[in-house]
Amino acid sequence: MENTNNSGKIIAALLVGAAIGGVLGILFAPDKGSETRKKISGKTEDLAGSLKEKFNSFMEEAKKEFERSQQEASEQEENLMENKV
Repeated sequence: MENTNNSGKIIAALLVGAAIGGVLGILFAPDKGSETRKKISGKTEDLAGSLKEKFNSFMEEAKKEFERSQQEASEQEENLMENKV
């Protein structure tokens, strides 16, 4: 589970860095204000979609890891009960 948590943090940091870089690149581009606002709006929508996909993927992996851990704990409990009897 620790690797999943670290992976999530790395992905989040990369996405935040990309978002900041994208916004700064747009802001320093020589366009009219209305064009810049349109670009920022489009990039924001793209970023939101990407974040949603990454979050859903992360949650799916976390769910799988949780289920695997539950199964492993259940198996260990069964082994302990068998060894007691």
